[in-house]
Amino acid sequence: MLRYLSAGESHGPALTVVIDGFPSNVTIRKEKIDEQLRRRQQGYGRGYRQQIESDEVQVTSGIRFGKTLGTPITLVVQNRDFKNWSEKMAPFGDKPENLREIYRPRPGHADLAGAIKYDHEDIRNVLERASARNTATLVAAGALARQLLEHFGIQVAAHVVELCDVKAAQFPDTLEELEARANASPVRCADEAAAEQMMARIDEAKAAGDTVGGIFEVIVRGCPIGLGSYAQPDRKLDGRLAAALMSIQAIKGVEIGLGFEAARRMGSKVHDPILYSGTRYVRSHNGAGGLEGGVTNGEDIVIRAAMKPISTLYNPLPSVNMKTKEVEPAAIERSDICALPAASVVGENVVAWVIADAFLEKFAGDSLEQIEDAFQAYQARVSQR
Repeated sequence: MLRYLSAGESHGPALTVVIDGFPSNVTIRKEKIDEQLRRRQQGYGRGYRQQIESDEVQVTSGIRFGKTLGTPITLVVQNRDFKNWSEKMAPFGDKPENLREIYRPRPGHADLAGAIKYDHEDIRNVLERASARNTATLVAAGALARQLLEHFGIQVAAHVVELCDVKAAQFPDTLEELEARANASPVRCADEAAAEQMMARIDEAKAAGDTVGGIFEVIVRGCPIGLGSYAQPDRKLDGRLAAALMSIQAIKGVEIGLGFEAARRMGSKVHDPILYSGTRYVRSHNGAGGLEGGVTNGEDIVIRAAMKPISTLYNPLPSVNMKTKEVEPAAIERSDICALPAASVVGENVVAWVIADAFLEKFAGDSLEQIEDAFQAYQARVSQR
């Protein structure tokens, strides 16, 4: 079983993730992790923080000469901005006399609930950890996992399909072209006409001191039949994927395949007729999104996540000062106007992590060689069915 713990604050010295359960002898390229971290920082509508940081992973355990050891892997991403916050985020010593504490929670953020839950007066104690800056650890862990998946021919890609009221309508025929167009787009949208309108919406929001969200789609290709299980609720892969995506900051909804559209159709227009191609079972249109009963069916996994607009508004909503109980404008923190393109990258890597976990669950082994033996034996057995 793959698992990890992450730690770190937005303006602290560094973000850290410790990964356990990763098999030995998997070849890992540092530049592939750094590439995913770089992609997370990009996108139209991002704020000034991305100009300060230039995320790069440091590996402090678990990898030697480019191969995993089977022991815990520690990945560290330094916060360059910490040099400007070293006094305000110091782990020891007295508070600086000129420290600006925050008492006005932002609607939609963890500020108020977190301050009450943990008995904090200064809301910075909440927002530093609740910040989406921590998604760098999700991406770092996922970037490691996807290198395992790539070894077995499993691809993961994401693109933006909707931003505010603008929907993409034109999609390439192949996953490779979809990925290439998304990577070339400032908003990670493969529909160029829609992408232009999306950027216009971001500009409008910026001018109004507002923010915008949207929907991204993650596609996984190459998963064998049989990942996940219907035997217990917590082993269903669709539930695990939904939970992982919902754990990303600002994600408020998840759907798989036809998703909510399936509720609006008759059953005959939802379920996929099962066909046989001569070598394998196939579905005619993949309305199930690659998952039936919480188990992969061999088709592409197609999953979408809805991201709300970011909570920090430069034209802030009313809030309450937690010290005085007076109505005041919510606090303003340096933030983005739109982080949807970045969220799609985070979503890619979060999904990669869950798929890798399910893959190792199915093809258990302490080393890559043991996993390969189990995978090949299973594939041979499936081909006989």
